[in-house]
Amino acid sequence: MPKLITTRTRIADLGRPRVIVIGGGFGGLEVVKGLRGFKTQVVLFDKYNHHTFQPLLYQVATSGLETNSIVAPFRKLFGKQDDFYFRLGEVKTIHPDENYIETSIGGVKYDYLVIATGAVTNFYGMSEVEKNASSMKNIVDATKLRNKIIRQLEYALLAEDLEVMNSLMDFVIVGGGPTGVELAGALTELKKNVFPMDYKELDMRQMDIHLIEASPRLLNGMSEQAGKKALEFLTDMGVKVHLNAAVKSYDGYEVILSSGERLISRSLIWAAGVKGNPVAGIAPELIARGNRIMVDEFNRVKGYSNIFAIGDVALLDGDVKFPKGHPMMAPPAQQQGRLVARNIRNIILKKPLKPFRYFDKGSMATIGRHKAVVDMKGVRFQGFFAWYVWMFVHLMSIVGFRNKVFTFFSWMWNYFSYDRSNRLIIGRNEEKINHEELNKQPV
Repeated sequence: MPKLITTRTRIADLGRPRVIVIGGGFGGLEVVKGLRGFKTQVVLFDKYNHHTFQPLLYQVATSGLETNSIVAPFRKLFGKQDDFYFRLGEVKTIHPDENYIETSIGGVKYDYLVIATGAVTNFYGMSEVEKNASSMKNIVDATKLRNKIIRQLEYALLAEDLEVMNSLMDFVIVGGGPTGVELAGALTELKKNVFPMDYKELDMRQMDIHLIEASPRLLNGMSEQAGKKALEFLTDMGVKVHLNAAVKSYDGYEVILSSGERLISRSLIWAAGVKGNPVAGIAPELIARGNRIMVDEFNRVKGYSNIFAIGDVALLDGDVKFPKGHPMMAPPAQQQGRLVARNIRNIILKKPLKPFRYFDKGSMATIGRHKAVVDMKGVRFQGFFAWYVWMFVHLMSIVGFRNKVFTFFSWMWNYFSYDRSNRLIIGRNEEKINHEELNKQPV
């Protein structure tokens, strides 16, 4: 009769090496898949019951995709994997010397531990900005942002004061990386193709979209050519791009930039950076720049032989091509996850470990219809063809056949109809507006 380690997590001791994976992001999924059919017991802990395809969160936020197009339940993904267990819970603390973790649903022991907790939004210590800005790290954030965007337009219809109306219609995006660029492009297409039909009483020429970037160029992780082309695309679309400008403060109404410029907006969307999300219990001296855990060439947490860290939360030393760590994106996490699964197999089979070497396939970003930039190894191109390449790569990367189908048909509908069908406000009224401020006089 299997022995229960704890009455709360109810994970049976099967007499096999137990591999606990913390986090079901891109890296965590690859670890689980890589151990399928091997003589291990794989346990995945996550505070959500689904995987989210984060690169397309901005399309949920801008009504281009439904939420179920980019999420996939873990139990559906691995339901046929006999050696797999999922537990909905948050890991609170690791006890490395005892091979034990504490979670929100109880404690459990492990033989091998993989930390794949990803990253969180980095507000660089600006608590006021963190309190008032919108971020976009998970499906809940994306849904809240969609609610806010649409609700702001609804409130703008009620505003009597021109400045108040403009504050509701103007959007400020902070961060000129792929997320910020793609979000600015998507909002511009809403302004051009969708909002004029939905809000005929509003003058969409009053709607301003600002993109703030602290450095001298956009898309710093890509080629200078890609950054220049993205700037050209966005400028032609009417986005007001502010380079060499950083946000100093934001009180929910007024954005103050390092240049001294002031922007009035009730919607500041923060896409300016992320930092690692380590779990408590890792020694402070192992937490390096970017709040990432220091790992060796095999992605083992330094000082431990059975604890691994992968993806955004890991900082791997020794790769001369990436002295500051690998990019905090999906491809490194996926490659590290596959290798860690292989190395856990090798440890159990008493075979030598293989070091991690990142194979950079390139980067890409889309700005809008027929507008994208692609940097691949030795090849760079922009425009119409790049847009199709971007769509194909992202469609193939989405987890789950059903999600691929949903996304494909949503994109086709959007393309031919110039419409965004998912313009829904779902959930509680989170954006509180003083209606006396909107209406100076009775309507």
